Amino acid sequence: MNMIVCVKQVIDPEAPPASFKVDPTANKVIPPPGVSSVISPFDEQAVEAALRIKDAQGGKITALSLGANLLRDVVKKPLSMGADELILLEDDAFAEGDSWSTAYALAMAIKKIGDYGLIFCGRQAADWDAGQVGSGIAEILGLLSVTVAQKIEVSDGKAKVERVTADGYEVIEVSLPALITVSNELGEPRYPTIKGIMAAKKIEPTVWKPADIGVDPSQIGAAGRRAKLLKLFQPPHEGKCEIIDGESPEEAGVNLALKLREVKVI
Repeated sequence: MNMIVCVKQVIDPEAPPASFKVDPTANKVIPPPGVSSVISPFDEQAVEAALRIKDAQGGKITALSLGANLLRDVVKKPLSMGADELILLEDDAFAEGDSWSTAYALAMAIKKIGDYGLIFCGRQAADWDAGQVGSGIAEILGLLSVTVAQKIEVSDGKAKVERVTADGYEVIEVSLPALITVSNELGEPRYPTIKGIMAAKKIEPTVWKPADIGVDPSQIGAAGRRAKLLKLFQPPHEGKCEIIDGESPEEAGVNLALKLREVKVI
């Protein structure tokens, strides 16, 4: 089983909120000083999903990432976890795309890779949270897709997927090849071992430019955007506190319940 996992380099989502700044004129996030980049956490879980299948029945895992000036120590993490190879779509032309132009570039790279049974993506990226790229790749490639998966089992050319719903999960079976987006309900991704980290250092990623995947630069990155960002801003943070008291704990509890009903919380 050959598997492809799409991963994205993002600003660490665990960074303090106060460190994030927005340039409202350029509609861009200003990279916070001293905050490192990481692989988007949902994408790490997508790598973990592929590794579990590899552990169970063997196979090859190719990690695929897109961007400009990608940090090798960051994008090599799937290799240190156990992936077999890393392909980077790395060029200024790939930068600042929207969901469509990103999905298109990744789909063209996947088409070039060719031999695959499963494609994994995180359910959404930790920076924009759009959750559209995985489904976009499947649409462009004409593949069946299942979103927000928490468990995947593969046998006899099919994948049985537990898909998270608002009140539980549903089980879906799809024929391969297919694309699956992975949710955090899958469980924690494994930590890279020292052996894995040392092995990853010796693996040089394959770097593809737009011409290598046969795409017109006007269709990728910022040039290929189909969505127009009108305004990027940080919402004001407001906090209000009202103390509810009473002559006794019982009376305070009644007063609190009445207040919550008044503001329609209960």
